[in-house]
Amino acid sequence: MNKIALAVLAAGFGAQLVKLIILFFRHKSLSWHDLVVTGGMPSSHSAFVVSLATIIYLDEGVSTAFVISLVLAMIVLRDAFGVRRTVGIEGKQIEKLLKLNKLKSKFHYSMGHTPLEVAVGALLGLAISVAVFLLF
Repeated sequence: MNKIALAVLAAGFGAQLVKLIILFFRHKSLSWHDLVVTGGMPSSHSAFVVSLATIIYLDEGVSTAFVISLVLAMIVLRDAFGVRRTVGIEGKQIEKLLKLNKLKSKFHYSMGHTPLEVAVGALLGLAISVAVFLLF
């Protein structure tokens, strides 16, 4: 398998696996919804994009593909704890208003990530990419 694909898939799925383990120990059970939950520790979005930028750099050096992946990573990392977090906080407030006014709604929101969740996901993506590069 291609090193780049292997590193990115391992980082993304590895982060989701860690998230599932944390959820299991926190709640003592899992549901199907937990497989695709957004937010939480660690950020799989961060793991994916940092892994991509890292493995491309290790494989190709400073190339056009690396620069593109680096820009993508910066946008995703900033969005994960910035815009998405803010929208999640606003979602909580809307949910409170709906409950306060006894309005029924199928309202759904995602919380986004804290900076720590993003950092741990990024470090996981970095570590997995370096491991894939060295082992394969």
